[in-house]
Amino acid sequence: MKMPFTFWRRILLVSSMFLIFHAAPQSLCAQGGVIEPGIYITEGGWGDLTIKRGKDGMLSFTIFALGGNAHMCSLEGVIRNGSATLTESNEACVIRFDPKGATIKVSSETYEPCHYYCGMRAYFEGEYFKPAPACLPRAIRKSRRDFKRLYDRKAYAEAVALLEPALKGCSKTMTWLDKGWIQNDLALAYHRMKRDDICLSLLKGFEADAAKTDEQIREEYPPADADTYWPILNAARTNLKLCRGGKP
Repeated sequence: MKMPFTFWRRILLVSSMFLIFHAAPQSLCAQGGVIEPGIYITEGGWGDLTIKRGKDGMLSFTIFALGGNAHMCSLEGVIRNGSATLTESNEACVIRFDPKGATIKVSSETYEPCHYYCGMRAYFEGEYFKPAPACLPRAIRKSRRDFKRLYDRKAYAEAVALLEPALKGCSKTMTWLDKGWIQNDLALAYHRMKRDDICLSLLKGFEADAAKTDEQIREEYPPADADTYWPILNAARTNLKLCRGGKP
């Protein structure tokens, strides 16, 4: 039996609507950006996200985040269609990865199951930025090692020229501890160069804490954070005294 023309028009219309509705989520995902392999770091450096592409083309990820009092998050899995599902706990942890340019926003769709992977004072949700190669943690560590080698040779100007770009260009994704050590490194080098004005400006952020007793610091910081911060603060106290001409 020959079908009327209007029948086929209706079939085509329904088919088109089906394709539009079912293709929309994929189109929206594409508009959001592509998840690229690499290392991504949060502002303040408290979390890092590593994404790798396997030989099978699948994207795997690891997240490490450090919270207060040395509490941590540690997660790993496979990303499929912009999300990952982890099932080690009784309920599934669903994590979303939303890329935008060189940034990936990480969020948990199931908060409680996802925080099975975290200590009480830690979380992993937030924006992760792709830093310049010179701002990666291993590059920062190498810069400090190279700085020390030059400093020990008394090549103070060269040492400053090598390390100062890290402080100026990488502060956004640098941990507060790395930043504190680098400020102390540079302050001492500037002191050796007879530039105590720059030394003091680098250490200005430590002045308030440097004037407190160790007991006061321990009252204000969680125990593990105080232990980690103390050697940095103690170095700042010494360097402040040097750059003030030996005055406390």
